[in-house]
Amino acid sequence: MKFKDFEYKRADIKDIKRNFQVLIKKFNEADSFEEQCSVIDEINIIRDDFTSMNSLSFIRKSLGVNKEFYSKELDYYDEAEPILDGLVCDYYKALDNSKFKDLHREKYGDQLFNLAEMKMKCISDNIIEELQQEKKLVTEYVNRGQSFKIEFEGEELGRWDFDPYIDSQDRNIRKRAFEVQTELYKEHEKEMQEIFDRFVKLRHKMALKMGYENFVDMGYARMNRIGYDKDMVAKFRKQVLEYVVPLNKELIRRQAERLGIETVKYYDEAVQFLDGNAELKGDINLIIEKTLKMYKELSPETSEFFKYIVEKDLFDVENREGKEEGGFCEYIPKYKAPFIYSVYRGTIDDFNVFTHEAGHAFQKYLCANYEIPEYCSSSEDISEIHSMSMEFLTEPWGEDFFGEDAEKYKFSHMCNALSLLTYICVVDEFQHFIYEKPEATYEERNSFWRELEKKYLPYRDYEENTFLDKGAYWLRQSHIFWGPFYYIDYGLAQVAAFNFWYKAKENREEAWKDYMKVCKSGGSKSFVEVVKLGNLKNPFEEGSIEKIAQSIREWVLGVEEELAK
Repeated sequence: MKFKDFEYKRADIKDIKRNFQVLIKKFNEADSFEEQCSVIDEINIIRDDFTSMNSLSFIRKSLGVNKEFYSKELDYYDEAEPILDGLVCDYYKALDNSKFKDLHREKYGDQLFNLAEMKMKCISDNIIEELQQEKKLVTEYVNRGQSFKIEFEGEELGRWDFDPYIDSQDRNIRKRAFEVQTELYKEHEKEMQEIFDRFVKLRHKMALKMGYENFVDMGYARMNRIGYDKDMVAKFRKQVLEYVVPLNKELIRRQAERLGIETVKYYDEAVQFLDGNAELKGDINLIIEKTLKMYKELSPETSEFFKYIVEKDLFDVENREGKEEGGFCEYIPKYKAPFIYSVYRGTIDDFNVFTHEAGHAFQKYLCANYEIPEYCSSSEDISEIHSMSMEFLTEPWGEDFFGEDAEKYKFSHMCNALSLLTYICVVDEFQHFIYEKPEATYEERNSFWRELEKKYLPYRDYEENTFLDKGAYWLRQSHIFWGPFYYIDYGLAQVAAFNFWYKAKENREEAWKDYMKVCKSGGSKSFVEVVKLGNLKNPFEEGSIEKIAQSIREWVLGVEEELAK
């Protein structure tokens, strides 16, 4: 069955609530472990059906298929999902109080109970209304952002349509592109500021009702942070500051020399070479053909996986009218189907985004037969390891996609990953400030953001762009709005991906075996356990980032020297 034939039928939350209550009663009254396991299976079928219909609505609305209908369905799920979350919490409480708890722990593993504990720390009946409001606010924010348009070079562009111009070899074009893109944010500054303030106040209110001092610890619970806390995250950021920021400063200086300019301005950062960045070779159909070849050659598992994706039409990369911006992977458990979504613009990022989302999809494909939904997917700190590592593990096929620019691509990919790592720390520390000081004004938020840029991105020069120089760049970062405390997961995963990059250079076969172990574990282990399982360096341990940064520096300088010949 192909994706277009996947049946959609609204998951009725009233029926679900009724059935859940009956099943939880049945679970509590069960006389045997086996009977309770049977009830768990029934509960999970209901959960999988709900997730499937919600995901189908989101994908089809994003694709522009029957948009009005699926937009209304998503409005419905904004109301329904928090109710389901509350019901799942009731199930977790019953599981935690089960007289057969030890047997359940033996059957399903400790991680299910760890995840249940996290869920119960951030959801209760007395905040269902606020959770519904938050869902609606996310939808409002996304829809508003999709509507932002401005004219540039005779075209009407949205926020993310500027990438080809920002990557331009022509310095004047990329400067003007950034300036016009900035105008777009200036036009909508007030409404974005207002909607963000609503997010902050709403989340703070929920945290207080749940007994927290502020939203920070509740946010960590929502992200399923198991085995580490905000103090350990702060130490991680400190290591990035000590070992990655100086490396980036050196690389920016060398970038200026390559570009033949005195200093790298904010609109120069995306361009690594005077003759332009690496470019994808071929149209969208050829890129898909090459991707099929790449995954066929990468491993037997990826060959089988991508063949499945293509046969079932479980991807859409075309850039067309009516299709929404972005890149994501959604999972439809009813059909055991991961779906890869991206928008082809002919830039380096197209390759990065697709391989990134394919990493997510590959993990979900491998874990489709887990008994419980908690293990089919994983918390974001783990899931981003699958995706960010896939970006590096597919680099040997760079020549297929970039031709003679393959080494330029690998060089740019690594430099961009290092830059991203320090930017991630800006976002993360900023969010701690936001939720520790929910009463802060817009000006205070901007000021703190700019302080953090100077700390982690000390080379960033906004020239005469006063809007960005006052600290308003964060308005561009959607995760800050819809996914509080998500962004550091990219940082933790980036360090894991660097480990896989290094391991693959030493022994590719062993690196792939470890990557497969990480992917196959799905959500059955915590982040720290997964790092150990994959024979990776723990990013929280002192020295872990220093060592990999040294290895990366040696490689980057070596490649730069080769490219200069």
